Amino acid sequence: MQFLDTAKPSRFMKFSLVIFTMLMLGLGLPSGSAQADSVGEELPFGVSGNVKVDGQGVEGVKLSVSGPGYSANVETDANGQWFVGVPERTNYSVTLDESTLPEGIAVLDGEPVREVEIGVGGRSVMNFFIGEGERNTVSFGDQLVARLIYGINFGLMLGLAAVGLSLVFGTTGLSNFAHGEMVTFGAVAALLFGVILEVPIWAAIPLAVALSAGFGWAMDAGLWRPLRKRGIGIVQLMIVSIGLSLTVRYVIQFFIGGDTQQLPGFDSPKINLFGAVALSATDLISMGISIAVILAFAYWLLRTQTGKATRAISDNPDLAEASGIDVDKVVRIVWILASAMAGLAGVLWAYFRPGIKWDMGTQILLLIFAAVTLGGLGTAFGAFLGALIVGILVETSSLFIPADLKYVGALVVLIVVLLVRPQGLLGRKQRIG
Repeated sequence: MQFLDTAKPSRFMKFSLVIFTMLMLGLGLPSGSAQADSVGEELPFGVSGNVKVDGQGVEGVKLSVSGPGYSANVETDANGQWFVGVPERTNYSVTLDESTLPEGIAVLDGEPVREVEIGVGGRSVMNFFIGEGERNTVSFGDQLVARLIYGINFGLMLGLAAVGLSLVFGTTGLSNFAHGEMVTFGAVAALLFGVILEVPIWAAIPLAVALSAGFGWAMDAGLWRPLRKRGIGIVQLMIVSIGLSLTVRYVIQFFIGGDTQQLPGFDSPKINLFGAVALSATDLISMGISIAVILAFAYWLLRTQTGKATRAISDNPDLAEASGIDVDKVVRIVWILASAMAGLAGVLWAYFRPGIKWDMGTQILLLIFAAVTLGGLGTAFGAFLGALIVGILVETSSLFIPADLKYVGALVVLIVVLLVRPQGLLGRKQRIG
């Protein structure tokens, strides 16, 4: 289904993406990587440990520490000791690469992947008990299937946000750089209702989505509609969205601080489904909610009067207005719907990550833009398809490249699509209708 003539905005979108990439490079992408016996000593917190066999340290064993928005790699020193500095007092995963252990040596007690929580003192210790034994290896096929499932889960969540961004672009021509903050707003609203006000989480999430929808209505009524009425150009509106993004981001930081907050049920246990695939009940519910919302959105877009009007405005706003469609009313509904879907994506992202942080929306904004560009500018279903592809690409790429670099795939997608097929997978160069 086509929303918009994608040949016209392609040059503008290229300019928008260049600006966005420059901003992301200026702000710094959230990740760290190093190879040493001691990493990140300048950070305020840390995780350390020993890798020994019969009391003797094992040198050169690789470990990785990952948590919300941060990851680092380290190798044990001559004494089998290692240390990784971390930026926050929260939960982290420590993974020992068994392939770097000496021949015939394996982890004896537990799995090579452990969870550790930073204590009150700011330091935590994670020791691995190793010795002679057989390693529990997972075949590449099982790992690939598991990563595909995780990628679909991530892509469904990403699709909710990408569809909202595509709706706004299709009806207004605006590349909204504040869309990431709309994602963050939904997660923070869930934190407000579910943790601070102690509303049951099954009621807190719908309330957070409703509040996100109200936030979208307020933004359009108080900012975007007056600017449209004054005839402000698209480039100027894009610059305003960048300013709005920075403002909302630091307002959120002022209220919730720089620490990572958690929603109830974030630590629900994993359920072994098949092979190496293990998902929590929260993951399964998240996937179900995403699918249900996307199907409801598809019905609204294809079958309802407002949905058809939205498609007409995306194709030709002047002709749509001349035929009697209230363009301002439809655009207002689009902003409300896009904000609600972005807010829901923020809640699901908080569980997938897990954690709520003041800049969490910014961390996936590049992926959202990549999904919209890959699927086709202004095409809602194209944005959803692009999100699934980006989600799978991000999760499966860690099988071939270091985990620290998995988000680079989004930049590669942007470059390849703009060079080879600027209109995207489902986009067309010609206007329809």
